[in-house]
Amino acid sequence: MGYRPRPKVRKALLVGSALAVLGGLNAPAAIGFARHEYHRYRIDQPAYKAAYGHWDLLAMPAKYRVNSIHATLLPTGDVLLIAGSGNNIRHFEGGSFDSTLWDPAHGTFKKIPTPKDLFCGGHAQLPDGRLLIAGGTAAYEVLKGDVKRAGGAMFVKDEDPDHSRTFPKGTLFRSPAGQIYAAQRSVTVPHATKAVDPDTGEVTITPGQARVYVEASEDGPSHGTNTAEQYRIVGLTGRAADNFYGMAQRLGMDKRDFQGIREAYEFDPWSEKYVQVRSMKDARWYPTLVGLPSGKVLAVSGLDDVGQINPGDNEIFDPATRTWSAAPHEYFPTYPSLFTMRGDRLFYSGSNAGYGPADQGREPGMWNLRTGAFTPVPGLADSDALETSSSLLLPPAQKQQVMVLGGGGVGESSLATARTAIVDLGGTDPVWRPGPDLPEKTRYLNSVIMPDDTVFTTGGSRDYRGKGASDILRAQFYDPATNTLTRAASPTVGRDYHTEALLLPDGRVAVFGGDPLFGDKADTVPGTFQQRIEIYTPPYLYRTERPRLGTGPKTVARGAHATYPVRSALPVATARLIRPGSATHVTDIDQRSVALAFTRTRDGITVTVPDDPSLVPPGWYMLFVTDSRHTPSQGQWVHVP
Repeated sequence: MGYRPRPKVRKALLVGSALAVLGGLNAPAAIGFARHEYHRYRIDQPAYKAAYGHWDLLAMPAKYRVNSIHATLLPTGDVLLIAGSGNNIRHFEGGSFDSTLWDPAHGTFKKIPTPKDLFCGGHAQLPDGRLLIAGGTAAYEVLKGDVKRAGGAMFVKDEDPDHSRTFPKGTLFRSPAGQIYAAQRSVTVPHATKAVDPDTGEVTITPGQARVYVEASEDGPSHGTNTAEQYRIVGLTGRAADNFYGMAQRLGMDKRDFQGIREAYEFDPWSEKYVQVRSMKDARWYPTLVGLPSGKVLAVSGLDDVGQINPGDNEIFDPATRTWSAAPHEYFPTYPSLFTMRGDRLFYSGSNAGYGPADQGREPGMWNLRTGAFTPVPGLADSDALETSSSLLLPPAQKQQVMVLGGGGVGESSLATARTAIVDLGGTDPVWRPGPDLPEKTRYLNSVIMPDDTVFTTGGSRDYRGKGASDILRAQFYDPATNTLTRAASPTVGRDYHTEALLLPDGRVAVFGGDPLFGDKADTVPGTFQQRIEIYTPPYLYRTERPRLGTGPKTVARGAHATYPVRSALPVATARLIRPGSATHVTDIDQRSVALAFTRTRDGITVTVPDDPSLVPPGWYMLFVTDSRHTPSQGQWVHVP
């Protein structure tokens, strides 16, 4: 047999060989290369993986790569990556909208026809496993210096009580001075309402109205107006011209913000298709969708069809009828993090992403959906640094604890914080208490609930959208039981704006996206969207044994029992139902971990699902068991109807 050096000898030979090969190069380059090679060698050692885990880049064919803005784990085990136009205005103007379906178990990919620009919409898992996506992009922002044509909101009126009317995109409106403005999308105007006074017989007509964004037909500020005027609709004559008209207060050269759409779709994981459902009443861009204990979905916030933030007109989707209805009024900044809690309440952690004034809707609090009351929860440190922060319902959900991690200032602020904090919402008069600080000030941190009741956090940047090459190549675990952070292996790909992270059924974590504003430290080169997918294998998967959870009932009602076979060298310590993640903009409020009571049987365990729908909203979950070393099994899909 040939000579096989011992590990320490091999290490020395590796470094020595690297330095010898580079002997002719300059010293700093040689030393840097040697350090890099030694680091690669070190992180590939079994002992290192068992302590810190390991990262691998996914081999993804170029034709399936997308600018991943939204990522959802489906009950088929596939991951749906939605780009829409992918923050690329050329794709938007060309009508090129993308989605990719990835099967992690078999390593396959599939392009999915995408009917609308779902870029920056909202999404939530429905009880039957479909994914609801509502809102998206109707128009990209245009900075003030780049605005070529005057524009603004036009209110289209209808004084006919018997007829509504849809006006197509491109409909022209003429001002009294003869200036022409074109509708940037179609608009449906409801009919007027007619009321008769029972005493006098007097008839009152209240015009129906709808709003649409219009632009002048020619460039330049001379085609704008700062006065309220009535506009005739070009092409209408007679009574129609009298009944239908436009009204606008100001049509100017102001900055144009992103504008939302009203359309909503369901993605069917089994047919692998988008199916359009009834549109929302309000257009929304950057909304949050929240699954409720009833199985319905609440939609809040977002920029509307003229780029203004929604004032608090919220809506509820009923999956049984596929229709929307009004919800209690409450204002939030865009992409607010809202968590379903006990007692028909939602907790707003203060985490949000992007739009809204700094002095409105920023305070965390409890929102009672039955009464509409909002009760602030005080005591959060660095409360001015909640934008682009991460938050989650800590495992298990029965503890009713929410955690906030990192974050930054409103807008393009360089403010960032290393603060973490936890609030216990199970008792009266909840107050935030500090958690362990992150290793450094961090925005855009992704946080994932793990089967062993820890939280895995990764990535982020110190500055707004990674400015100044500030991406953070760190990862760590938070343990709620000890209130401590421990180091994990470092990722190799920087992630900041537009990133997502998901727990996979096999216990690994997949991380997607990354959209830095610039590509260099001096902030002079435009950034490139990160299309590579990196997968983290936690230390628990490098142990010699893990429990084997066999197949059992696929459907278990709340309050019911179910028995599953388990083969494990060590005793089973926990059983958890983990709701699959659906993430965008560092916001993933779908994920939650529910502790299951269980009894051991001769060949496995019998679990009991809690009967509280606010703890276990209807839908699909992954069932994991862990052994006494906290090593989890592979997840098994279970449906709670």
